[in-house]
Amino acid sequence: MKNKLLLSIFAICMLVVTSCSDLLDVEPKQSIDADQALNTPQKVEAAVIGAYDDLSSVDLLGGTVIYGSDLLGDDGSVTWFGTFSQPDELWSKNILTDNSFVRDVWLQGYETIDATNNALSALDVIEDSDMRNRVEGQAKLIRGIVYFELVRLFGRDWSDGDPSQNPGVPIALEPTRDFDNPPTSRSSVEDVYIQVINDLTDAKALLPSNIEIDNTVLGNTYVASAYLSRVYLQQREYEDAGLEAGRVINSGNYSLTPLVSGAFNNPTNSTEDVFAVQVSDQDGANDMNTFYAGSQYSGREDIELTGYFDLFTGLFDSDDDTRDDFIHFGASFGGPLTSKWTNFRNGNINIVRLAEMYLTRGEASFRTGNDINGFPAEDDFNMVRSRAGQEDIDATDIDLDYIFTERYIELAFEGHVLHDTKRFERSASGIPWNDPSLIFPIPQREIDASGGELEQNEGYGS
Repeated sequence: MKNKLLLSIFAICMLVVTSCSDLLDVEPKQSIDADQALNTPQKVEAAVIGAYDDLSSVDLLGGTVIYGSDLLGDDGSVTWFGTFSQPDELWSKNILTDNSFVRDVWLQGYETIDATNNALSALDVIEDSDMRNRVEGQAKLIRGIVYFELVRLFGRDWSDGDPSQNPGVPIALEPTRDFDNPPTSRSSVEDVYIQVINDLTDAKALLPSNIEIDNTVLGNTYVASAYLSRVYLQQREYEDAGLEAGRVINSGNYSLTPLVSGAFNNPTNSTEDVFAVQVSDQDGANDMNTFYAGSQYSGREDIELTGYFDLFTGLFDSDDDTRDDFIHFGASFGGPLTSKWTNFRNGNINIVRLAEMYLTRGEASFRTGNDINGFPAEDDFNMVRSRAGQEDIDATDIDLDYIFTERYIELAFEGHVLHDTKRFERSASGIPWNDPSLIFPIPQREIDASGGELEQNEGYGS
């Protein structure tokens, strides 16, 4: 299943087709001459829209990148009860090199990157400078997001050894014409991060503050800043992370929903959504719903919060914390499940929420000892705590344990726990943060296609 963007975005794509017969006469995309496929501004823009569709796939932001990270980084709060062996391998930290879910993250990632490279290679056909900037910015935003997700999953953490020597993922910046000969050289983790930052910085400069298409479905300049804040946070560049998060907060474009529950399961972006995968009842699928929700919400009840009451619930400071009871019980098996993903037909998948930006700026202020944007760390944390019904925290009560816990509670089941575990150098189910088993293997398919030249990750054989 593949997640799709809202129907109206596909209507935009249809505008670039001159007639229904033209659409029916299109040959397979691998046989279309590039000069014909991207010879008008509208076709180049449509290629970027297609890249968003790829990005929202269940193999990327519509599923595996999120729940896969949470399963691999789980420290006892959930249990995989599903019949699919591939997610079970993630949860048990025993991934096989032929895991098809991992393979499809790699394949969909590079397909999405290739779509952006195709669009970027054809910018010369766009004479209007505003349109050209918009198309270039969107393409670089998507490419930066995908490379960041790939290097975090398939490469060692930034602080795990020497990022200039550790293998990351292959960097491809030109369109791929020969799919039978994939790239075989892995760039270093450092080089991939440099590419990510370059792409996102360009996108930040090129994109406007709003994209007036279906409730800002497409990324804007603040989405680029939000992802830059994640990149810098993973690099332990805390001041830069805080400044980028602060730029999003101070934009005035977003506000916390009055209730935590109001941030989820919405058919359109809420006031809190900086970026979200759009799912409509006409088109799209939501693998977060598939695996996390009860059967009464069209889910499979595969990921149960078995450790929730002893581990997760015990983290809350107050019985009044509304995040404490944001659960439901499966109709088929009766287990406790998160209620963040219960809207099957038209519930958006939250990728970046404003609450995360407050937590990032608060952490950055604490770690640097500076009040970034003039806001003390406790002010940012208390924005999130107050919305959840918790009492304010004092500056003297903030430490790294508190920050990790606050993020763990607020951002649970949204794809953060693996990466936060590595940043805070903690363990996942007793496995140290820098253990190779907490990294995806390079898919065996890619190793074979490279003739063995593509380097496998440590712990997974040659």
